[in-house]
Amino acid sequence: MSKRVAVIGTRGYPSYYGGFETAVRHIAPHLADKGWDVTVYGRPGQERVGDPSLDERITRRTTRGLESRSLSTLTYGLTAVLDTIRRRPDVALVMNCANGFWLPLLKLAGIPTVVNVDGIEWERAKWGRLAKFVFKSGARFTARFADRLVFDADAIGHYWQREFDKTGVVISYGGTETTDLPLHADDAHLADTPFALVVARFVPENTVPEFLVAAERIAEQYPVVIVGSTGYGGDLDEQARALAASTPNVHWLGHVSDDARLFALWQHAGAYFHGHSVGGTNPALVQAMHCGAPTVARDTVYNREVLGDRGAVFVPPEPTAIADAVLLTLEDTSEQEVLGRTAKTRARTVYTWAGVCGAYEDALRDQAGLPSPTSELAR
Repeated sequence: MSKRVAVIGTRGYPSYYGGFETAVRHIAPHLADKGWDVTVYGRPGQERVGDPSLDERITRRTTRGLESRSLSTLTYGLTAVLDTIRRRPDVALVMNCANGFWLPLLKLAGIPTVVNVDGIEWERAKWGRLAKFVFKSGARFTARFADRLVFDADAIGHYWQREFDKTGVVISYGGTETTDLPLHADDAHLADTPFALVVARFVPENTVPEFLVAAERIAEQYPVVIVGSTGYGGDLDEQARALAASTPNVHWLGHVSDDARLFALWQHAGAYFHGHSVGGTNPALVQAMHCGAPTVARDTVYNREVLGDRGAVFVPPEPTAIADAVLLTLEDTSEQEVLGRTAKTRARTVYTWAGVCGAYEDALRDQAGLPSPTSELAR
């Protein structure tokens, strides 16, 4: 039986922009392995030329949209939905509830939808009043018109049940199991000393401002490696640049697209600070756990759900508390070992791509009215 799915709402395949793109890089080939005809919609110029991870079985379609911080998701989502309606797949996998505005069009066309709602964007400090209104309105449309909701954490599911009286299925993110990696040549100077690491997009809700203050004190004793940027320039980029320029022990790398280099940093770090506060399961945190990074995390319901109570040292979002916890971890090699081993074990048990991809296929089959794999084999 032919099974056709359209994936809407990412920057393309294969793309490395964020969590949705990471998920689709795994989900799309998995579905192709299971006999699905997979089409992934994206934006021009987002895919790497000659990417070795490209699966030629995946159909890639780019549509037009407005390259704007506030309108790109909506406009590219609309053009992808219109093209999907013309091609009429069995089901659509829609990423990001901002695309909820276009779900009525898919429903009118008779195309069932599975929607990953993402985090709670309207609570992010980086968005202005209008953007927050758009995201919240898109969530209301999603709650009304989506056929199946996907939450990446139990805490997000609980929020949607309280706020919108809607339930769904929880499907988190997976991570890549890694062999022991040497530090990249540019990071080789870190090999013989414990170092602190932070990996984050530079937005206030990721506790970046507080960590930059804490980094000054940490750097008095240990190297500090900062990975991330705003992506478009801003005050936090300037603060990181100035801190690295004035403090020899602080190394700001900006955005790192080399997975092997990033994985090695997580593997070799003496303490990894994870400050994300809004959203559910964070893909970077899951990958850090697979790498065995000893983690100091901002104390949120989301981070506790992912790490478990024993998988990290949890701290309030205050520079003094962050510096204290990171320094204590860097000074205690046995604590580093326990934290890293606990996190890795939990990641390999709970956060695997095999489980994630299988759960997505189950949801898509159910909404498309397709028989289960076992019933297909029986026939």
